[in-house]
Amino acid sequence: MDQIFAPWRIDWVEREGNEEFDDCVFCELPDADGSDREYNLLARGEHAFVLLNNYPYNPGHAMVIPHEHTGEYRDLDETSLLAKERLVQRTIDAMDEALRPDGYNVGYNLGHAAAGGSIGDHLHAHIVPRWEGDTNFMPAIGETNVIVEAVTDTYDRLHEAFEAQDGVTSDRPERAVSVDAR
Repeated sequence: MDQIFAPWRIDWVEREGNEEFDDCVFCELPDADGSDREYNLLARGEHAFVLLNNYPYNPGHAMVIPHEHTGEYRDLDETSLLAKERLVQRTIDAMDEALRPDGYNVGYNLGHAAAGGSIGDHLHAHIVPRWEGDTNFMPAIGETNVIVEAVTDTYDRLHEAFEAQDGVTSDRPERAVSVDAR
C-alpha cells in the first residue's frame, strides 16, 4: 500500500550510514550510538524493549522485542518470555493512557517472508492500536494507508505515558524509560 503522509521517514532515509547495523538491527539498536528517541526506542526492560515501528499500520504501532536473539518463539526461556509479555501489558497500558484506542491487534510474524515479516530471525510482538472506523475505503479499495500522526509525535505521547507508570524511571525525554519487572 502507498503512504500518503509520512514526513518522519525522510530522517530515516537521509540518515548518515544506511549500513549502520552490521548484523541484527534488534540486537544492535539498544546499544547504538545516538538517542533512543532518534531510534524510537520507548522503553527498556532487563529482558526486552519497546520500539515504535518505522512503517506503522496505525499511529502507535509498536514492537516488544526480547533481547535474546531468536526467531523461534519456543526458544525463549521462561524468564524472557514472561518479561516480554509483561512489557506487552505495559505497552498496552501506555497506549490506553496516551492514545485511547478502541482495541488492539497483538501478534507475531513467525518466520520470514512467508509470515509477512521483514525481520524473521529476531522474534518481536507487534502491538497495533485500533479505532472504530480506522479502516475505510483508502486501504480497502485505494490500497493506501493514511497515517494521521508523525511517529515522533506518537513517541512523545507514549514516552510520557510510560513515565507515569509505577516502577518506571526516566532521566531524559530522548532516552527510553527503564521498566522494572512487575
